Amino acid sequence: MKLGITALLIMALAAPAAAQHQHGQAPYAGLQDRPVKALSNEQLADLRAGRGMGLALAGELNGYPGPSHVLELADELELSGRQRERVRQLFDLMKAEAIPVGEQLIAQETALDRAFAAREIVPATLQALTAQIGATAGQLRAVHLKYHLDTADLLSPHQRHRYAVLRGYR
Repeated sequence: MKLGITALLIMALAAPAAAQHQHGQAPYAGLQDRPVKALSNEQLADLRAGRGMGLALAGELNGYPGPSHVLELADELELSGRQRERVRQLFDLMKAEAIPVGEQLIAQETALDRAFAAREIVPATLQALTAQIGATAGQLRAVHLKYHLDTADLLSPHQRHRYAVLRGYR
């Protein structure tokens, strides 16, 4: 699982650089001015707001809708009042759980960035910091996926099918 999370983080963090490279610029030009070099301003905002950032795609694309998108499609899914209330609760719980983990990930990325900037990085520190980042990224992914499981359990098979159609998966 750690390899998958690491690969996801690498892809997410490399995308802005790849886009710049395609336009003839040096791939990382401008990124040196970021407060946390490995995280874009959008990623920082997403982590601080508890947004999923695609971390729950394994659930989302396999029939386990997340609470955020279910709330967006509540009318089309014909959610009952009880379902709406419960999905809203799940969404609030997910954010409350995800935000501190996101803040922890930001702090760990900041520590790694600062260790490099201060020229204090050594192999043991590098190993420890990146292991912490990997574990926290996995924890954050699990938080989001857990709420996809809970949300899917609240929906009928018809609602889950309708969700997939509305989201363009079927």
